Amino acid sequence: MKKIAGILIIGLLSACAGQTTQPEVDDQSIGGYDSSSDSGADSSAYGSGGTGFYPLNDPNSILSRRSVYFDYDSYSVKGEYREMVIAHAQFLRDNPNAQVILQGNTDDRGSREYNLALGQRRADSVKNIMTLSGARNAQIEAVSFGEEKPRAYGSDESAWSQNRRADIVYRGE
Repeated sequence: MKKIAGILIIGLLSACAGQTTQPEVDDQSIGGYDSSSDSGADSSAYGSGGTGFYPLNDPNSILSRRSVYFDYDSYSVKGEYREMVIAHAQFLRDNPNAQVILQGNTDDRGSREYNLALGQRRADSVKNIMTLSGARNAQIEAVSFGEEKPRAYGSDESAWSQNRRADIVYRGE
C-alpha cells in the first residue's frame, strides 16, 4: 500500500510541475507485478468489498486476464492458459486474505444436468492447477453455472466457444 501511495504522491507532484510519471515495472515479474516488493501489501481489501489491487486491475498484467476457455466437451486446461492460472495461484499464495470463486460454464448443447457437471469439472480442473501451484484450498471455491451465464448468444461455434470457460472472480470485486 505504501508503494501505491508513493506512486500517487509522485504522480500528483509531477502533474503540478507539468510532468508525467509512470510507475516502474519490473520486466522479470509476472505481468508487471513483483510480489516480493509488496509483501506487506494490505490484502484486507479482498473479501471485504475493497476496490482491488493494482496488478489485478492493470490491463498490462497477466492477472487482469480472468477466463480459461475449453474445447467442446472438455475440461482439460489448454497450455495457453496455464501461465495465467499459475500467476493467479502465485498471487493467492502471496496474498493469504485473497479468495477467488472459479465459475465453470458451458455452451447450451447437452442436458442441464450434463452441463452443470461439465462446468464443475472445468472449475475443478483450474482449481487443481492453482492448488498445485501454491494457492491454499481454502482460498478457492469452485462452482458451476452450466449454461446459465452465457457470455455470447447464438447457435454457432463463435458463440459456443465464448461460453465454454471457467472465470476467475476475486471476492469483493
